[in-house]
Amino acid sequence: MPAITLALVTFVCTFAAAMAGTSIRSRLPPAHLSKESQDIVRLGIGLVATMTALLLGLVTAAARSTFDAQDAAIRNSAAAVLTLDRDLARYGPETKPTRDLIKDAIAYRLETIWHVDTGNGSRLPVSESAPPIEDVENQILALSPKTDAQRWFKDDALKLSAEVVRTRWRILGSSSGSVPIAFLVVVIFWLSVTFASFGLYAPRNGTVVAALFVAAISVAAAVFLILELDGPFDGVIKVSSAPMQYVMLQLGR
Repeated sequence: MPAITLALVTFVCTFAAAMAGTSIRSRLPPAHLSKESQDIVRLGIGLVATMTALLLGLVTAAARSTFDAQDAAIRNSAAAVLTLDRDLARYGPETKPTRDLIKDAIAYRLETIWHVDTGNGSRLPVSESAPPIEDVENQILALSPKTDAQRWFKDDALKLSAEVVRTRWRILGSSSGSVPIAFLVVVIFWLSVTFASFGLYAPRNGTVVAALFVAAISVAAAVFLILELDGPFDGVIKVSSAPMQYVMLQLGR
């Protein structure tokens, strides 16, 4: 489910719960609004609010860790691809088809993931089951080195291509995110209960409604940011494409 959708759900649930609390207030018997009742409710809600804050903090840290790991993987992969291209260039002119395939693959990823116009065109029919890096490996394996230098470049190119393959599958394996929907349902419920308690003992006037509105937007924004960080290649907040764009400019030189 998109991050913006869950953020809107969070806002609607929390703000509606707060407004429901202010509406229920006028229908409660006086005994339910006594100081003793308010103290007990505040103690219980304080516990819920503390647990919610702790869980949100833990999930934010986990989502940021996922984002940083994917960012580091992209940077390492970019360095490996560029070094691989230079090894093939130094091997000899017979590696040009392989280098062209690498350039097409990088252009395809830039266009499909980051929507960057590379001017290369998405000419490459890429599938998840047969990534182009495996074709690159096959073409490198088919090389027949004639000198010690060519043998060294071939061996190093195979190591680099294997590194790119491992990074690719690592990225795909963790692209689904680490925040389960069940967790979000529980957090949204706790937030709704907390906001309902805010409205339960607050007078219904413009100042209170505005404060609750801003607070509901704030928690919805927090949920949005967490989910955006948890999906490094989707939505508004993405891993930077700068390393791959730099590689694209250097390939083939």
